[in-house]
Amino acid sequence: MCAALLLTACDNQQAADAMNKLKSFFNSVKPDNLLLKNLTPGVTTEAQIRDQMGEPETERTFTDGSKRLEYPRGPAGTNTYMVDLDPNGRFVAVTQVLTAENIAKVRPGMSQDEVRRLLGKPTTIAEYPLKKERVWSWHWLEDGVNRDAMFNAHFGPSGLVVTTSRSEAEGGGRH
Repeated sequence: MCAALLLTACDNQQAADAMNKLKSFFNSVKPDNLLLKNLTPGVTTEAQIRDQMGEPETERTFTDGSKRLEYPRGPAGTNTYMVDLDPNGRFVAVTQVLTAENIAKVRPGMSQDEVRRLLGKPTTIAEYPLKKERVWSWHWLEDGVNRDAMFNAHFGPSGLVVTTSRSEAEGGGRH
């Protein structure tokens, strides 16, 4: 009887794990309008956001108890959403951070953490040992509508930005 109970518990756990993986997959490919649907400031809870959007890539908790959840839509997507929650776990705002305004804020001397907080998870990270350089790249809509490109932040051995650059997205930068 104990063995049957253990097997049932294992089967239930495996089924729950499989459902969570399936839900996570669907959230990753869900169109943005469905991903962000019905988020109401002061009403929508963190649990509702996680149910609708899935688990965030990164979660940051601030000293006042508020939070920021990061939802990159890559690697092929060109949006990264930051969802802000108040100290009570209620939705405040969602911001698409891969914009010309935010990209223009990336300057030499910024740390990797500062850049990550501003733009979210990079689409790719490349190492160039001979140049002693690490390049983080984000796929984004350069004109905000249909011209996709790559924004690149070049980090030196100290982990600080030394320069930035732009390159064509795969496929010639046309959406």
